[in-house]
Amino acid sequence: MKGMKQPLILEIKGNSLDDGPGIRSVVFFKGCPLSCVWCHNPESKKTVTEISFSARDCIGCETCLKVCKKQALSKSNPHYIDRDKCDLCFECVEVCPAKALTRVGKEMTVDEIINRVASDKPFYNVSGGGVTLSGGEATLFPEFVGELLKRLKENEINTLVETCGQFNFEDFKKHILPFTDMIYYDLKLFDSRLHKKYCGTTNENILENFEKLFRLSQKGDFILLPRTPLIPNITDTDENLISIADFLKNLGVKRSELLSYNPTWFEKNQKLGILVDEEISETEKWQAQEKIAHCEKIYTDRGIKVRQE
Repeated sequence: MKGMKQPLILEIKGNSLDDGPGIRSVVFFKGCPLSCVWCHNPESKKTVTEISFSARDCIGCETCLKVCKKQALSKSNPHYIDRDKCDLCFECVEVCPAKALTRVGKEMTVDEIINRVASDKPFYNVSGGGVTLSGGEATLFPEFVGELLKRLKENEINTLVETCGQFNFEDFKKHILPFTDMIYYDLKLFDSRLHKKYCGTTNENILENFEKLFRLSQKGDFILLPRTPLIPNITDTDENLISIADFLKNLGVKRSELLSYNPTWFEKNQKLGILVDEEISETEKWQAQEKIAHCEKIYTDRGIKVRQE
């Protein structure tokens, strides 16, 4: 489609059991309108290409140091890369034998994506799976995503879109919704002030978009599943969960999902040279099952069935 906004793709992950029903392929888009301090995919925040360094994979051969014309690489740098000097020529990536330096984000056409995921159609068919669009935020690219989803449906492949809800509703309704079987919709924080503090934007548009989609979902053309990630002392507070659960109950939502906290995302920030917010840096532990059960009870007490991932 001429003139449509072209996204960068982080990766296409096959054989996934965590991003929707059945066996799925997940297409990760780069770029997000939110900036959640706990983001589990920090490499997906920016829409531009980045460079990542894994100290764990580095073998110390210093090949990269020899080719870097900007002298942006240094062992004395805690993050190895001086990102103010780096011009993203990626010559270091090309010569790194251990793949410790990697390019983050690449352009892929709709055809290229279809060719990658369509080969797994037999697995989708036998398991009730399909293709999930994730990120980042795929809805940043409504025309591209709409064309991709349309092609997937032409191939009789189930489609699922994961979204933070911060999108233009008319664009979503026009380009994306007609070819979407399921929507996983994140409701992170109900208080708009806290949402701006921890996610970078207020949430009025997110809540309004959810209400509109929920009304449309009652026709049965697609499944809408609200989800809340349980971030210690931020989203997993009684006040926040009660507010979200009451919001869902008042709309008539009968099913939601709570995402248990996964603390393994910290290393990704280190690879990208991102400093972790001090308030979140203390949350490098898994949540206790008692805490998760308590969070679930807030929903079930209000008649909302909870699926915990």
